[in-house]
Amino acid sequence: MNTTILRKSVLGIAGLAFAGGVFAGPVTEAHANPVDAKPVAVVQADKPGVDKSKLIPHGVQGKQSRIDLDDEQTANVKAIIAATKKSDMDERAAVVAIATALQESKLENLGHLGDRNDHDSQGLFQQRPSSGWGTVEQITDPEYSTMAFLKGLKQVDGWKDMPLTKAAQTVQVSAYPDHYAQWEKQAADLVAKHWNS
Repeated sequence: MNTTILRKSVLGIAGLAFAGGVFAGPVTEAHANPVDAKPVAVVQADKPGVDKSKLIPHGVQGKQSRIDLDDEQTANVKAIIAATKKSDMDERAAVVAIATALQESKLENLGHLGDRNDHDSQGLFQQRPSSGWGTVEQITDPEYSTMAFLKGLKQVDGWKDMPLTKAAQTVQVSAYPDHYAQWEKQAADLVAKHWNS
């Protein structure tokens, strides 16, 4: 064989091997530098939802009302839910409490309203110091007033099996016993939204 052809062939193969190595990179094992590593995004699953069948187990009664809530009212919803959990009560108890506060105060922590006041009723639940609910300072504290309401609810035999308005009325003894029912849907929606938040 011609040595010139052989030499060109060897140099051609060597050139291909060199070019292949340059383009393909080294054959040795690469080690990642931890400083250059990029963090991996962690995707958290959504928090578990609330079992909506527990929120309105008996269905709503009558026409439902709804209001838009501001930041203060939403904070009061969250305070009621926190106090319900602290009282070791479930989501249904929170629905009853929020519906009651919607009827009594539209979820506003009301002080004494002067001539417009119903006796000495104050706070989210319009509880009265003269009826033994606590001091003005206590009943205008959302946690205290909620826990006082729930303590009364716990004492109602079979409250879980009652329509919401009857359970609320048994605790509140309102002049308008059926008015609590109109807030059940909004109260359930609020509990579903904020129970796990």
